[in-house]
Amino acid sequence: MEFDTDIAIIGGGLNGTTLALALAQAGQRVTLIDAQKAALREDPEFDGRSYALALTSTRLLDAVGVWDGVAENAQPMLEIKVTDGRAGDGPSPMFMHFDHAEIEEGPMGFMVEDRYLRQALQAAVSGTEAITVLDGETVVAQEARVNGVTLTLGSGETLQARLAVGADGRNTGTGERAGIKRIGWAYGQTALVCAIEHTLPHHGIAHQFFMPPGPLAILPLTGNRSSIVWSETDAAAKAIHALSDDAYLDVLRPRFGSFLGDFKLAGKRYTYPLGLSLAHEMVAPRVALVGDAAHGVHPIAGQGLNAGLRDIAALAEVIADAARRGEDVGSDAALARYQEWRRFDNTTLALATDSFNRLFSNDNPLIRMARDIGMAAVTALPGLRRGFIREAAGLTGDLPRLMQGKAL
Repeated sequence: MEFDTDIAIIGGGLNGTTLALALAQAGQRVTLIDAQKAALREDPEFDGRSYALALTSTRLLDAVGVWDGVAENAQPMLEIKVTDGRAGDGPSPMFMHFDHAEIEEGPMGFMVEDRYLRQALQAAVSGTEAITVLDGETVVAQEARVNGVTLTLGSGETLQARLAVGADGRNTGTGERAGIKRIGWAYGQTALVCAIEHTLPHHGIAHQFFMPPGPLAILPLTGNRSSIVWSETDAAAKAIHALSDDAYLDVLRPRFGSFLGDFKLAGKRYTYPLGLSLAHEMVAPRVALVGDAAHGVHPIAGQGLNAGLRDIAALAEVIADAARRGEDVGSDAALARYQEWRRFDNTTLALATDSFNRLFSNDNPLIRMARDIGMAAVTALPGLRRGFIREAAGLTGDLPRLMQGKAL
């Protein structure tokens, strides 16, 4: 085959653009195919969306050259407090508390608004000669061959690549066309997402408050602002989201409390249904999946994007090392190494978030007592507490070089 590109990435979101930069630095020619128009991706307005980036994820972004463009607008997460209770009753006196001062590496992570991360990635991609971007374009068919893959675009054009990577979300067309099956289920919960401005400082503390319908995450942004991810039953969330802004805040206040003073909305409000979605395989002939295309998990631990970035760091390293050895970067052998590296971790994360959500999203008094005692025990045991802190910072497991802050 004559190749138009080495790697074709389907999906131009955060995962797709980050992978494109990593692969370009590793000497690969990359084509990034995104159904969204560039103007939408480059919108500078704050829309309320933000991400909790683990420390190792920021190292990856630094290694691909974008963290400097984000850091000044990133809020360090210095502490995490996890509590249990009911709306209006306040939290249980038994809780988990994690402080970044217990590890040597620095903050456990950073909160970054979508607009800043997205713009930094887009600017870096635009300035990289080895990356070609096809805006407003879709893939309608793909055919794996012995030494490459042929993609048919919505425009009727075809593209020949050594490897196609699906970074196109939970409803991945790339995985479906490759015959990759999925397992998953809905939780009967919907996340209500917004950002707020409040009168008192948050001091860089992230809060997770578990209530019977689902958790409420209060995550610090720069200034006196916080990101809210608030889970309710599907029916309750639909009714709450339909309210006016003032009525919406009236429902949030007894859940939120007064520890940050009075507050108001900043940006738009969103909802999205919560569920588990896990691909049976992360690879197929001439195809690899990353991020939500491979694993969609409950946001209870804020690890969805971080897990996707680990996929990217691992896949980029596998491809870079294969190219140095003169291997075919899209071969079954290379893809098997990627899947072996990431599949167990992603499955473990999916099961852990699923179990954690089921444990905390109920009002059984015996279970409530057991989990409160468990949280207090974690806080009281320094070794266990430090392990949780390192896990939150992404410092555990077999870290790819990019997540250690090293070049490929």
